[in-house]
Amino acid sequence: MAEIRLAKLAHSYGNGTNALKPLDMTWRDGGTYALLGPSGCGKSTMLNIISGLLKPSEGRVLFDGQDVTDKDTGARNIAQVFQVPVIYRSMTVGENLAFPLVCRRVPTPRIKARVEAIAERLGLSRHLNSRAVALTADQKQLISLGRGLVREDVSAVLLDEPLTVIDPQMKFELRKILKDINREFRLTMVLVTHDQNEALTFADTVVVMNHGEVIQAGTPQELFERPATTHVGTFIGSPAMNFLPAVREGDRVLVPGAGLSRTAPADLPTTDLTLGFRPEHAVAGGPLAGTVTRIWFEGADQVLALSVGDASLRIRAVAGAETVGAIVRFDVPQDCLRLYHQGRLVA
Repeated sequence: MAEIRLAKLAHSYGNGTNALKPLDMTWRDGGTYALLGPSGCGKSTMLNIISGLLKPSEGRVLFDGQDVTDKDTGARNIAQVFQVPVIYRSMTVGENLAFPLVCRRVPTPRIKARVEAIAERLGLSRHLNSRAVALTADQKQLISLGRGLVREDVSAVLLDEPLTVIDPQMKFELRKILKDINREFRLTMVLVTHDQNEALTFADTVVVMNHGEVIQAGTPQELFERPATTHVGTFIGSPAMNFLPAVREGDRVLVPGAGLSRTAPADLPTTDLTLGFRPEHAVAGGPLAGTVTRIWFEGADQVLALSVGDASLRIRAVAGAETVGAIVRFDVPQDCLRLYHQGRLVA
């Protein structure tokens, strides 16, 4: 287990592409983290720098205060699990799980106990004597995960989209297992994913990235309640956050023709303003009115697409309550309206 610090870290490739813009971050020992963003945003680059597979163009990587920037992967004492399962085809499942411990000359009784414990957690106990090559793709990925988790002395477990090949019905349970292992053994875990559901249900801290830049790092609740940028508000949440162009009039910021407004900070500029709110934060009844243009279901709730003046937005409603063409009255509490200037949160 280790505290991981990225100090003035940046990386660019030979063609001049800035894969990772300068950043400073510290990840606490035993924490669970998710690097979340679209393909090409820099999350895998950051993970590979942490693991030692890639040396940064600038900055330093420190584990528990020790500079490991120039050390190779083996010297960093990390475990990394990739998107594609990696197994030793000639070995049994048990031998695959035991291999990292055998290489470190861990006593045989301890190897046996540790392999059995991890296999039980991952649902692999009945396959321990089976050839790994004969298992399904998702079972092979469980072996890869188990081989990363079996060591008790790792500085960190790095997970590069390892759930992609896992059966969808198993994903939620596996995230729960990883969280349980994290709590029990205090392993620092870093997950790379483009799936917000994976990130928000796995990590204590989610790092949202775009175009090589860390846009916001915070708890799932912080990202949902107070997105630092309109990009985060659009990327986090389903349906995405509503964003409407706004203007300042005196001490108020309002959306012309929509009836949405909130108080304006004293030093707020007068241009390039946006008001945003989550579909979940709209409440039934109130002074605002919109025409339903589309309806779709998410679980027990309906999501309504509304036309409000010149604006289009989405709100959640009780299932079966509305039809296309109906007029819906609603309101948005003041404390749920977020104010942005040039795409960045100001209030």
